[in-house]
Amino acid sequence: MVDTAKIKEHAEVLGSDGLHVGTVDHLDGQRIKLTKTDPDAGGEHHYIHVDSIASVDEQAVRLNRTAAEAKDEWGVESVG
Repeated sequence: MVDTAKIKEHAEVLGSDGLHVGTVDHLDGQRIKLTKTDPDAGGEHHYIHVDSIASVDEQAVRLNRTAAEAKDEWGVESVG
């Protein structure tokens, strides 16, 4: 299990392939909420479960799945 306390706001989120997934907004329970202003976000907040995290360092949150897999799985904030 990754130490989620190391996850910092505005850290880059990278897939296991090194490709950009998003930018951390904040930790929301057992999920990372990504910023909706990130170019890949399409104007919506997306969520990635902490089980998808392989490691966290000073520069990035690195996932245990590719960027494409993470984007296929991410949850979207429901409005209304």
